[in-house]
Amino acid sequence: MTARTGTAPAPSGAFAPAVAARAALTYLAEPGDIRLGAVLRVCGPEQALDGIRAACLPGAAMRAAFGSGTAARAAARRAVERWRARLAELPRADGLGAFARAGIRLACPGDPEWPSQLAGLGDGQPYALWLRGGADLRFCCLRSVAIVGSRAATAYGSYVAGETAASLAARGWAIISGGAYGVDAAAHRGALGADGVTIAVLACGVDHPYPAGHKDLMDAIAAQGVLVSEWPPGRTPTRLRFLVRNRVIAALATGTLVVEAGARSGALNTARHARDLYRPLMAVPGPVTSDLSAGCHTVIREWHGTLVTSAADVIEFLSPPGSAAAAPGASPGPAGASPQGGAPGLGASDGVLLPRDVLDLDTARVLDALPVRGGAGPATIANAAGLDLETVMRCLGALAAGGFAERCAGGWRVRRPAGDRRRAGRM
Repeated sequence: MTARTGTAPAPSGAFAPAVAARAALTYLAEPGDIRLGAVLRVCGPEQALDGIRAACLPGAAMRAAFGSGTAARAAARRAVERWRARLAELPRADGLGAFARAGIRLACPGDPEWPSQLAGLGDGQPYALWLRGGADLRFCCLRSVAIVGSRAATAYGSYVAGETAASLAARGWAIISGGAYGVDAAAHRGALGADGVTIAVLACGVDHPYPAGHKDLMDAIAAQGVLVSEWPPGRTPTRLRFLVRNRVIAALATGTLVVEAGARSGALNTARHARDLYRPLMAVPGPVTSDLSAGCHTVIREWHGTLVTSAADVIEFLSPPGSAAAAPGASPGPAGASPQGGAPGLGASDGVLLPRDVLDLDTARVLDALPVRGGAGPATIANAAGLDLETVMRCLGALAAGGFAERCAGGWRVRRPAGDRRRAGRM
């Protein structure tokens, strides 16, 4: 596994109240419900869940989500009844603990692992994300490419997807896709073959391999990356859920690449989300005689997508001007190397994405308080840094995102160089 994975938190047997409330909301409402998103923005998950159970949302939350007036109140009643209809599906508290013990965890807004770029979805952002796998989602998404395309890919499309994914992964870029047949599978396998990190965003529970023929692939992704879903364990996919899922693929990635897609391909739905989010959009050209290239040509011609033909083109397009990764003829360096260099004692090969001198004072104090060996919990770090726990949790997220810190079995520590991690893995 490359240096870009980060380390995911160890599963625990119990969820905090706010986390348990968000877990419950993933059962009650379908993802992307902007009404519930507005409620959460105003009153938070515990109050939202209590309001649904009592069939009475807080007034401010109801006005934010539905407006005012008779029609708004009627719409609010219908929505609450829709959510309440699934209350019987909520698992018991020990059921949530069983998920954690099975290696399934929940990431929530505000967590160190939560990708902040999801805020671009506004009230349609996920209420929470169910995860299975050892990679840190936020850290992996800092330099990531979504590779999407047709399920019925041609040999050309599968080859381009696999080769591009492998080349990007070897240079420390995480590959995001949807786990489907065709281009998705080729992209995931290309990243895995290059010993890179790959993320599968699913339209079903992370415990439900879909398609069934991809069970081994899903297990491999969980071992070397992470499976992601807005739907709780046990949920099965539907046609609409694939379309809803696509907005998360586009929002997580630094940029989206369409390799092969027909004029009505679901991959164009992902590309449309990337365009609407003002995220970098790319496409691979194909034969003008191939129906499976029509979507790519539409992206280039009508959506102002950038034409790319190699991983080098992708990296050049997504890298900041003047960075090492964007320099013509630049060596990719070791997997996971930073395009921006590192600070004294934390070189580019260590996976550091930011120079140390840009850290604010509180974040620098937290970094100084981190152990180099072993691990320390947030409370211990807060005591050593002389800061409150909330500030420390915020700073730990920033340090993890910047490549300075990583989670471990004992809590948090200074991120070890890639060579040290490889040697430790051989012990």
